[in-house]
Amino acid sequence: MEAALYKLFSEHPATVGETYFEHLLAAANFGIRMMLAGIACLLHGVFPFLFVKTGSRAVAQLHESMLTKRDRRLLATTDAATATPQPPRSRDTGHRLSVPTQPLSHSAGITSRH
Repeated sequence: MEAALYKLFSEHPATVGETYFEHLLAAANFGIRMMLAGIACLLHGVFPFLFVKTGSRAVAQLHESMLTKRDRRLLATTDAATATPQPPRSRDTGHRLSVPTQPLSHSAGITSRH
């Protein structure tokens, strides 16, 4: 029972190279930044002259932060013999996860109006 409970709280953080508390802090940081950006977007909707670039800037910064962290994690798991980055494994299948080679904004055709 205790091992199963430990696994529930540690399995996902381990897949991103974090302890439970590191993951808690990172997720809380992202969540708070997203909530503040969301409030700015709501206010921008009512008052178009306020927070004109805040939402799009926050999304870009969060995305960049995720890419930087992923790149650091991939570099840390680089296979020394082949110098090939090893993407993380899926917890469901154990297969390697694919990692996009382009930023999300280019691969998904997402553009910013602000």
